[in-house]
Amino acid sequence: MVNDMTEYLLSIDQGTTSTRAIIFNQHGRIEASSQVEFKQTFPDHGWVEHDPEEILSSVIKTCTQVLKDFAYKVTAIGITNQRETTVVWDKKSGKPIYNAIVWQDRRTAAHCEQLKTQGYEKELHKKSGLILDPYFSASKIVWILDNVVGARKRAENGELLFGTIDSYLLWHLTKGVHATDVTNASRTALFNLSDLAWDDELLHLFNIPANMLPEVKPSSANYGLTGANVLPYKIPVHAILGDQQAALVGQGCFTPGDAKCTFGTGGFLMLNTGQQVVQSSHRLLTTIAYQTATKTCYAIEGSLFMAGAIVKWLKDNLGLIASVDDMNILLAGKPHLKKLLMVPAFTGLGAPYWQPETSAALFGMSRKTDKSDIMAAALQSIGYQTRDLTTAIANDGLTLNKLRVDGGLSNNDWTMQFLSSIIQVPVERPKNIESTALGAAMFAGLESGLYKDLSEIAQLNPTEHQFTPEFGAQEAEDLYKYWQKAVETVIAFA
Repeated sequence: MVNDMTEYLLSIDQGTTSTRAIIFNQHGRIEASSQVEFKQTFPDHGWVEHDPEEILSSVIKTCTQVLKDFAYKVTAIGITNQRETTVVWDKKSGKPIYNAIVWQDRRTAAHCEQLKTQGYEKELHKKSGLILDPYFSASKIVWILDNVVGARKRAENGELLFGTIDSYLLWHLTKGVHATDVTNASRTALFNLSDLAWDDELLHLFNIPANMLPEVKPSSANYGLTGANVLPYKIPVHAILGDQQAALVGQGCFTPGDAKCTFGTGGFLMLNTGQQVVQSSHRLLTTIAYQTATKTCYAIEGSLFMAGAIVKWLKDNLGLIASVDDMNILLAGKPHLKKLLMVPAFTGLGAPYWQPETSAALFGMSRKTDKSDIMAAALQSIGYQTRDLTTAIANDGLTLNKLRVDGGLSNNDWTMQFLSSIIQVPVERPKNIESTALGAAMFAGLESGLYKDLSEIAQLNPTEHQFTPEFGAQEAEDLYKYWQKAVETVIAFA
């Protein structure tokens, strides 16, 4: 029975393939939700785009539905979003001048490689914690300014605005607030991690006008009130976090050394390093984990570009399964394979390789290979890619004692069991795997005064199940060496 004294928070979870609006009560329980999928387009090889107006429409639709259907008013909104995805829009009309260029898009690989050969990556890494790669927003902005007729001149004249998806949504929801939070800003390759401000030298490097950029605020902050007639009633926006940082919050990873990996479209492992900026020597990223009114927390992160997207490819492109339930049936009782390997480099390889031009490959097939084998190899590739990240973390001198997981694929026990075995640490799945949406809601509650501190938030999502390794360290090492050979092969053929 719902208690009238309970307060409620609306989380807008804007992902790569769908938008969700979820109402949580202040104890972290889901009270209502709505989800809408939207279209991804692939105009050319390695290109991935979204229609920003379709994304905005999906947000309005899902929010309106849950707010109208729910009997109680919500206290505040938290926004979490696919990071790096880039939108440029008209300052007066709000109309995007081009489709959103998605984080997976690789069209700016040549531009990034040119800057690398000119020796700019070391300084960019030092300032932003990132590397020169098409993954990040900066080169995407440049592409839009240089390829949309008249865009660069309009930007220099102050007529255009840039934002990641959170910023674009906020501008429309509030009817004109142009802001973002530190976590999203730290994924653009234009933000100085030490100064916590847009960096003039990086803006000059990419030739991006500063007047396009949003104001940067803490993750938990007052971002303004939704405009009249946008939603069923006006609601303050009290939190913004990039999706992976929101998941870190939703998993309660507030202590240095705490780590989580979210398996959505891609996979994203993030380890809390506290208030220390740790620069990786093994091609991992330094990023801002979150910022409150009193503290800025940093993290080391590694990204694999294909996780849930592999399952979508097996379903939509190959027709191997009709639903996730079919996948579970195919894998029931199936042992983890030894010699069939998929390297899912459909959009290049992420950390620690950063090879945008590689292509996917399947190794070790025989005439006995069937669709369940291919499915198993695809899911095991998620474990192998995660092992790449945990190895890099260890080589950077950091300790990973356990890994908390969330996202849709974390519900697949077969995959999580192999993950624990190949990385040789316990894997913990929380009671609520909607950690991303939960994290945004909880930080909105923090700004609203519903929670006194982070320790109170950390209690809201306890562990539901733990997986431990089913084979030893030597077997894991032998399997991983085979994976490394496969990766070397696809890189050599790029």
